[in-house]
Amino acid sequence: MILNMEKIIIKVARTCLYAIAAVVLASCTDALDQAPDGKLSMAEIWADSDMVEQMLNACYNNIPPKGYTYHWFDPLLVACSDDGWTSEDGQGQSVEQMYRDNNSAQTHFIRNNPPGANGELNNSYWDRYWTQIRLCSEFIENIDNAAVSNEENRVRFKAEAHLLRAFFYMEMVKWFGKVPALDHTMALDADYSTLRRQPVYEVAQLIASDCDVAINTPGIPWRITVGSDAMRVTKALAHALKAKAFLFAASPLHHEGHSEYWEEAYQTAKTAVQELKANGYELFTACTNPSVFGTGKAAALHQLVCETADYSASPRDKETIYQHKQGGLFVWHIGYIGSNEDGTYKCGTCPTQELIDAFETEDGVPVLDLSRPYLDEKHLQPNYNLANTTYSQNAPYEKRDPRLSITALYNGAEFVWNNGERKTVNTATGGQHAPSWVVSDRVHSRTGYYHKKMVTPGASNTKGINNAEWKFYRLGELLLDYAEAAAEAGHLADARVAANEVRARSGMPGFPDNLSQADLILRIRNERRVELAWEEQRYFDLRRWQSPDGDLSATCKYFTAMVITDNGGTLTYTRRSISDNPRGGWSNRDLLMPVPLDEVSRLDPLTGQKWQNPGW
Repeated sequence: MILNMEKIIIKVARTCLYAIAAVVLASCTDALDQAPDGKLSMAEIWADSDMVEQMLNACYNNIPPKGYTYHWFDPLLVACSDDGWTSEDGQGQSVEQMYRDNNSAQTHFIRNNPPGANGELNNSYWDRYWTQIRLCSEFIENIDNAAVSNEENRVRFKAEAHLLRAFFYMEMVKWFGKVPALDHTMALDADYSTLRRQPVYEVAQLIASDCDVAINTPGIPWRITVGSDAMRVTKALAHALKAKAFLFAASPLHHEGHSEYWEEAYQTAKTAVQELKANGYELFTACTNPSVFGTGKAAALHQLVCETADYSASPRDKETIYQHKQGGLFVWHIGYIGSNEDGTYKCGTCPTQELIDAFETEDGVPVLDLSRPYLDEKHLQPNYNLANTTYSQNAPYEKRDPRLSITALYNGAEFVWNNGERKTVNTATGGQHAPSWVVSDRVHSRTGYYHKKMVTPGASNTKGINNAEWKFYRLGELLLDYAEAAAEAGHLADARVAANEVRARSGMPGFPDNLSQADLILRIRNERRVELAWEEQRYFDLRRWQSPDGDLSATCKYFTAMVITDNGGTLTYTRRSISDNPRGGWSNRDLLMPVPLDEVSRLDPLTGQKWQNPGW
């Protein structure tokens, strides 16, 4: 598939949305690792079966690995959600610019984030994704008459291009909301004045149509079974994408008053779950490496997120639907404990107190009132759930959801270091791992916690790194998509069953049968936060759950840390603000990414329509 090889440039002509773009391709021996010689005409390329396969390879470009590959090894989207705060907040990097709200339509520090740690192209989402959509459409339009080695390849290649177009359209929706739903290329002399930003539901319909092509094509497999085909698309991905598209279309930010879209989202997700299970997909429920991940109730989830899914007809990991093949989880001396441990550099992004608050007690009762978690704007006054009789403010980490222990390092938690050495976290004031409020201090947490979820136990300078592949989609996420859509559509029993399946994997009890629809929706939203923490889901969930005139002031304006004082063996726990100033990224305009200013300046007068997202 996409390996290191000689770079070749193809120029694809486009006007407005398809401005002249240079697509960097690579070539190698695998079918999807080849690229055509940019010196040839397109007619010559389509007449050569090898180059046709190279054109398909181009359709796979610009899929970023995410995770820790953003500039400066920081998990940027986690750091810009309410789940994390980074120790890079004073280093002038993209995340600091986000915190200071230094964004504009011209320069947005997520959209224009510099290339990643290994040169990955994480930035310029608008340009790169439109380039890919154009390439996929061009391939679809030409493959019927192109040279191929056999007719089975022709059918499969076309279906792959349809599904890749769906993938990139889904990415566009997540970042920008409404976009033109184009199922064809536009000629240079076409009438571009007719272009419109179409409702997300209409884009979802196009995504679904493209996904259906792959689902109905016999040559598209359900699972990739050999490493040489890593990252090729599958029927499982098609179902997951289709469910995700209608989930977004039904969400408050995008449904434009059509709450009935939830029923379609429910039916689509239900079918997706049924089809994946019927074709060998299942939750990863039993840890197969207990010597590393232990035997705790959440050990299987920890192993799942730390290890690359294997390619086999009978894989160990039957949950992962789609993963990258160029890393994404570089977690070692960056993004872990830090705090002057030997062989470390800095701690990177750390869990907030708000994330810690989201984990229920082990009896399945929320710690806070989910309808109003905090009584004050700065979150210094938690609104404790009166129905919870298990939680203790004097022992806040005891008897909690087992997933807390594999998501965050907190005071008293153990971690494995170097050659199996077990150490204990001490975040009490004066302790080795105590938080620091000095912005130049990059090795201590700003929150009183450290990241653990994506870290393989024992990762350190002398023990190696975790460099697993980034998982774009997994069955646990799809089940929660299904649970949310079912709850919103009023199918409460189905919603509980789907969510409870995910919870049971980590030993958590099911949701009570007597929850109201509103309460069940709150519980499922919180379940998404807990199960999918650090997987870049929370950033988008917070936004799609808002109405178009809403904002993120309740979740993303102020953040808290935990200060622990040791009074001769008795610990006291005090919340404090990480910063007295609001962190950037909470206003109405931050619900969607700005369309690049130069694109708006071309399209507004040409189409007579407003192309910019609100507030930019």
